Amino acid sequence: MSDIELTRLPAGEVTLHDARTRSTRQVTLEPFLLGVFPVTEEQLADVLGVAVRHPRRPAADVSWLRAVHFCNAASEWEGFDPVYRFDGEDVTWDTTADGYRLPTEAEWEFACRAGSAGPHYAPLADAAWTAADHVSAPQDVGGKLPNLHGLFDTLGNVWEWCWDLLDPARYDDYRVFRGGGFADEAWSVRASVRRGGAPRMHHDDVGFRVARGGFDREEEAQGWSAAGDRARATVDGPLPGGWTPRRR
Repeated sequence: MSDIELTRLPAGEVTLHDARTRSTRQVTLEPFLLGVFPVTEEQLADVLGVAVRHPRRPAADVSWLRAVHFCNAASEWEGFDPVYRFDGEDVTWDTTADGYRLPTEAEWEFACRAGSAGPHYAPLADAAWTAADHVSAPQDVGGKLPNLHGLFDTLGNVWEWCWDLLDPARYDDYRVFRGGGFADEAWSVRASVRRGGAPRMHHDDVGFRVARGGFDREEEAQGWSAAGDRARATVDGPLPGGWTPRRR
């Protein structure tokens, strides 16, 4: 398999915002490893045996489910403990395992910001492929400036899947993706912007970046917890108009 280059990120803190509930929360993070680049077409092909046309472009048109299957397959390839457990399409995270995984939202935003307080870690034209570049597809990774953590393409090029649920009360099992893509305008390519989609959804501007790091606690790590997901899925009273009914 083509090497996945990781960098070690230090412990730190990040503030996450929830626009629907108009709330913020402070997350304290332990050190973890994160991919310097998004997973490329070549790496996806090596692990999952799919076709490759542009080896150095970020793998795109990748569903969340395919991304977590890639993580387990890459872990097994390199002799790490697989992180994800599957019951059909229900996926659970073994937080004690040391294999490849998707970053949590908190890890992703902390990594993207790299100490910056603004929406971008550098002038956007220098940091990200966006609609302003008038490109029609993802571009080879590493073509714009890295942030102070040495990470490339966290903004622009392709959105990146995270582990977390977007808003389980409103969108059920939709998962978060972050960072903006090559076709997005500047207002959408910011460190704080959250979007998401169903686990089987795939679009030509959505890819992923891998993390590594196991933790001592079960069912919670790095700003995420299973108990928190259950609490967020609960809404007292009738759902507001236009909301997606949750499965029962």
